[in-house]
Amino acid sequence: MTDVLEVLEPATERLLQEVPRVGVAEVDAAVARAKAAYPGWRAVAPADRARLLRRVVEAMEGAWEELALLEARNAGKPIASARGEIGMAIETFRYFAGAPERPFGETIPVAGGMAFTVREPLGVVGLITPWNFPLAIACWKMAPALAAGNTVVLKPAELTPLTALRFASLALEAGLPEGVVNVVVGPGRTCGQRLVEHPDVAKIAFTGSTAVGVSIAAGAAATIKRVTLELGGKSANVVFADADVEAAARAAPGAVFDNAGQDCCARSRILVERSAVDEFLSHLEGAVRAIRVGDPLDAATEMGPLISAAQRDSVASFVDGDAEVAIRGSVPDGPGFWFPPTVLWPVPLDHRAVVDEIFGPVAVIVPFDGEADAIRIANDTIYGLSGSVWTRDGAKGLRVARALESGNLSINSNSSVRVTTPFGGFKQSGYGRELGPHATDAYTEVKTIFYNTEGN
Repeated sequence: MTDVLEVLEPATERLLQEVPRVGVAEVDAAVARAKAAYPGWRAVAPADRARLLRRVVEAMEGAWEELALLEARNAGKPIASARGEIGMAIETFRYFAGAPERPFGETIPVAGGMAFTVREPLGVVGLITPWNFPLAIACWKMAPALAAGNTVVLKPAELTPLTALRFASLALEAGLPEGVVNVVVGPGRTCGQRLVEHPDVAKIAFTGSTAVGVSIAAGAAATIKRVTLELGGKSANVVFADADVEAAARAAPGAVFDNAGQDCCARSRILVERSAVDEFLSHLEGAVRAIRVGDPLDAATEMGPLISAAQRDSVASFVDGDAEVAIRGSVPDGPGFWFPPTVLWPVPLDHRAVVDEIFGPVAVIVPFDGEADAIRIANDTIYGLSGSVWTRDGAKGLRVARALESGNLSINSNSSVRVTTPFGGFKQSGYGRELGPHATDAYTEVKTIFYNTEGN
């Protein structure tokens, strides 16, 4: 039975919209629709499937500003960031619209005939997505899944369902058949768990916390579901003394305070070679204090509020008496789930802010002594999602990047995500890869066919 979910606006704490919250029965119905639609969608010729996905791109482009405003208000994002994220969602569908015509197989020489491989879609895929980049991450999963010939049931986060619901209507308007894209809005503990357990769901693709990822992997094992997990992070931003220290310091706030720090790639551990710490902090302070925190719909805003009061309380718990606040920005007065951009220094290495994922606008400064020490400290975490290395020594930059146990590294840059390159983590940051030329492989099975050329 459905009830009503009240979706709040983080910048004002006011009701933004009411949407139906569903239960297990509605999830089962969505899976049944997806299962019924699967044979027809799979049978669509690759060129025709590609054309339909391009029509989805056109529909999203026509609704770009509408989607951006929804995302800005629902997730508390600066409107400029929201427009960029919708642009990335569109670019993701544009990129994977070419994938239906690219699932190449292999021929393999064997005795007695010919063997070849083909890639087959999985069937119904369950997608469970987070609240920090609502439509962008949903599209990372939907686009390759649909391109490969699967149908999908998407469960967005309850805090940020609005762009997912609007996308579903746009997909229908673009000509995707009924049942190919289904959206269910409900709690993870019931609706998400039902997707994980449902015998007709062939795969779960999840982005979220490591704790929930562990639960999903365990639940999926009962039916041997395929699983892709993109989980937490505690990324290191490694700054050597021979780097352009000023450039690294001025870039650092964007690497951790973008999206108010609610980013699994956030470089919240800033490792600075000890001899450069003072210089780095002097440049960092001005950059942090200059961040404009405020109304997401103001084009000048660079950082918005946190997603909820609970998230604000969680972030605040990391700033305690054992960690000295070296730099603190400002936030607006009045309603809204605000938290100032904050830099802690000095901080004990066993402090929660150094060890645990904060998911908010808090960074810690950690000094190191030389290359080996930097690698040791950077790798001293259960996570391994992203990170940066800043140095003018190209060979050292490559050595350190190769030595860091992370799935995505940048040298003299804080960029983590591109539509055209694989994205995913090491260790407890998950397994499997999204985006890039091989993402559709994760939504297919390899089938080997042998053709006997020697008779019976």
